[in-house]
Amino acid sequence: MRVLLAQARTGHAGLFWFAVLMAGLAVVAAAGVAVDERVLLGAPIWLKPFKFAVSFGLYAFVLAWMLSLGRRGRRTGAVLGWVIVVGSVIEMGVIVGQVVRGRASHFNESTPLDAALFSLMGATILLLWLATAALAVVLVRRPGLEPATAWAIRLGLVVGLVGMALGMLMILQPGGGAHAVGVPDGGPGLALTGWSTTGGDLRVGHAVGLHALQVLPLLAAALTQVPRRLLDETARVRLVWIAAAGYAGVMAVTTWQALRAQPLLSPDAATLTAVAVLVTATGVAAVLTVVRRHHGVTGVAAPVP
Repeated sequence: MRVLLAQARTGHAGLFWFAVLMAGLAVVAAAGVAVDERVLLGAPIWLKPFKFAVSFGLYAFVLAWMLSLGRRGRRTGAVLGWVIVVGSVIEMGVIVGQVVRGRASHFNESTPLDAALFSLMGATILLLWLATAALAVVLVRRPGLEPATAWAIRLGLVVGLVGMALGMLMILQPGGGAHAVGVPDGGPGLALTGWSTTGGDLRVGHAVGLHALQVLPLLAAALTQVPRRLLDETARVRLVWIAAAGYAGVMAVTTWQALRAQPLLSPDAATLTAVAVLVTATGVAAVLTVVRRHHGVTGVAAPVP
């Protein structure tokens, strides 16, 4: 962990210290959930800053770590990193400021100030998406990375960018935008996340996609710890691709489920079928990759059915 922290700090000091700031804000927001009795749209008013602090903190930390890998495009990466820091500070500043005021930050146009702040958040999110896309180009072109790690970063950024873009579906909801589909925002929701338990919730697929940036590189890091006699370079890369495809499938299925006004924990037959197909296809592909590698190493012929 100490090495990872040092790499992130070296990769981009701004992103690293923003991640540290978000860790501190998450602690403050968690305390706010415990001591502040105010409720906004059916949830503790400090819950949103807590969730966003954790999400932004992980996002910034992983980007800082990625920027420490390789040397090509360091100057461009540094500039884009600072753009992301500034945009993230603005976004979190509005969210926390609105909580202090006791107002909703998202989809709130009830006063000119609220509308202006929401518009500012929309412009900032677009800036963050563009900066992350440009940073993805920089990172994809960096040579010298371990192949599985390189592909995990590339695919994680691609899936993450799609996840970010899914936020547009919320803005396009009738009535000026909403998280929920088929029910009003602020109804019964899951603990911690607040995802609707009575209707669809577009935040599910959005959140899944965003965190591909952490999940896939962590998977690659785990695969690199497996001895090469069990998993060679080719097998590791294939497993990363399979995991990325499966992860993108989860994002797609949860978004499709939400758009049909269906709660995450109340899937219908169509959703369950899609999940079963996705899990089976991903599992079979992963097993075949490992078995093929084992067959290639041992030279033992596979049984003929």
